[in-house]
Amino acid sequence: MPTTATTTDLVRAPDGDTFTVTYVRPGTPNGAGILLLQEIFGVGEFLLAKAEDLAELGYVVACPDVFWRIERGVALPHDEASMGIAFGLMERFAALDADVIAADLAAALHHLQGQVMGRVGVMGYCLGGRLAYEVAVTAEPDACVSYYGSGIADRLDDAPRVTCPALFHFGGTDPFIPVEQARAVADAFASRDDVEVVVHEQAGHAFENLFAPTFADPAASAESWPRTIAFLERTLLPSS
Repeated sequence: MPTTATTTDLVRAPDGDTFTVTYVRPGTPNGAGILLLQEIFGVGEFLLAKAEDLAELGYVVACPDVFWRIERGVALPHDEASMGIAFGLMERFAALDADVIAADLAAALHHLQGQVMGRVGVMGYCLGGRLAYEVAVTAEPDACVSYYGSGIADRLDDAPRVTCPALFHFGGTDPFIPVEQARAVADAFASRDDVEVVVHEQAGHAFENLFAPTFADPAASAESWPRTIAFLERTLLPSS
């Protein structure tokens, strides 16, 4: 019998329009929830696999359709042919009003908060890694996990607005995010003992994504994932 269940809900944005959120629910909930934010490839095989992994640990996981204002239902395969499409979508998405995007994500977070009894965190990869940081800035989740979030270093003026515990993962050889940017993030949070910035020295970009052979780094993934799970348990689950 399946241990998780996948459903789709509609969430109302502040302007009155609606967008979809894919929920992956555990058979035995632990009381907490995670807003899981997509890469530029959309809510596809990688993100849903991660949602399954988290749901099997007891979390209610919500994956919003981040690109809905430019194109609904994006779920691209991780291959060379889709790369150009994904970057094109990202260019269009980047042209949207940042405050509108923040409000959409806050609406998704609040919807998830209504589905669980306990704490709710935000977590994301690549584009979603940056958006997870921005949710932490604007919407007060209980925890934040950001994997190789490009552009965070350009938004460090907002770092004091992040009040929740946070975990940042970067690759030391990431061609899209110079390691100096990871160090700038670490410096911005140096006074916070509840914020951790981890640089996986030999890893490149998207090292967690085992569906993308060009980027996948199983060794780095095997190092980062247990650290993330321990962080989520520490920050989202009640202490025994």
